[in-house]
Amino acid sequence: MSKLRRLSALAVTIASLVSAQALGQSGVTTSTKNPQQIATLHWYKANQTTKVNVGNLPAGAAFDGANLWVANAIDNTVTKLRTNDGAVLGTFAVGQDPGGVAFDGANIWVANFNGNNVTELRASDGAVLGSFATGQGASGVAFDGANIWVANATSNNVTKLRASDGAVLGTFGVGQYPTHLAFDGANLWVTNTSGDNITKLRASDGAVLGTYKVGTNPRGVAFDGNNIWVAVSSTNKVVKLRATDGVTLGSFSVGSVPYGVVFDGANIWVVNFATSNVSKLAASNGATLGTFSVGSGPEDTAFDGANIWVLNANEATASKL
Repeated sequence: MSKLRRLSALAVTIASLVSAQALGQSGVTTSTKNPQQIATLHWYKANQTTKVNVGNLPAGAAFDGANLWVANAIDNTVTKLRTNDGAVLGTFAVGQDPGGVAFDGANIWVANFNGNNVTELRASDGAVLGSFATGQGASGVAFDGANIWVANATSNNVTKLRASDGAVLGTFGVGQYPTHLAFDGANLWVTNTSGDNITKLRASDGAVLGTYKVGTNPRGVAFDGNNIWVAVSSTNKVVKLRATDGVTLGSFSVGSVPYGVVFDGANIWVVNFATSNVSKLAASNGATLGTFSVGSGPEDTAFDGANIWVLNANEATASKL
C-alpha cells in the first residue's frame, strides 16, 4: 500500500473514532449500534440463542464493567457472570428475597425485599462488606455517584445511604408501592406501581420535584440521556417523559405485561413478561425496531456495553442478546 493510501486509511479511521466518541458523548446516538457493538462485529439484530444458567427466580441485575451480577430471589443469592462468555465466577449469599442490584464503581449493592435491607458485596471477590437497614420491602436500587438509593415498596418511601459506609442520609416519601429507580444525573425517578405514577426527587436533598401520571402499574424505568422511559404493565406500553419537566413525549406499544427497561446508547429495550419476548425501540422516536424471543417470564434486563441481558424468572436463566 502506498504512503498516500495508508495516510488516507488512517484519516478515515481517526474520523470514525472521533465520530463514534462524539455520538457517545451526546447521549442518544443516531445509529442503532453503539461503537462497542461495531467493534465486536455485533451486526445481527439480537442473539436469540445464548442462555446462561443462574439461580432460581432471577429478579434484578447490574453490570460492573466486566461482569454481570444477578439476584436470585428464591435462593437468597447473587450470581456473578463473566459477560464475554457467560462463565459463572461465583454465587454469593445475600439477604432474604433479593431483587434490585446496583454497582457503585467498586461494590455491588443488593436490595433484599423480605430482609428490609441491602447487602454490600466487594465486586472483585464477592466478599460481604456490610448489611444496612432500609425501609420495608426493599426493591429497586440506584447509585447517584456518591449515594445508594433504595425503593421501599411496602413503606412507600426511598432510603438514601452514603455509599462509602452505608450511613442513612435520609428517608423520603414517594407514591404507593415504589419498586424501581433511575438516576438522570441530578434527580431520582421512582415508579410507584400501585400509584400509577412516577415521582421525581432531587438527589441532593430528596425534595419532591414532581409526580407524573404514566398509567396503571408502572414498573421498570430507564434514562436515555435526555428522557425517562417507563414500562407500564397494565397498558402494555412504554411511556417517554422529558426529564427536565416530566412532560409526556409519547406512549408506545410493546409486548404483554412489560417489566424491565434498559437503554443501550441508542435504543430502548423492554422485557415483556407474559409474551416472553423483548421489544427494541428507537430512543429518538419510539419506533419499533424488532421483537425478540427470550426465555419464559422475563422480568428484568441489563446492558453490558455491547449486549442486552434478560433475566428469565420462570426458568432460572439469563438470555444474552
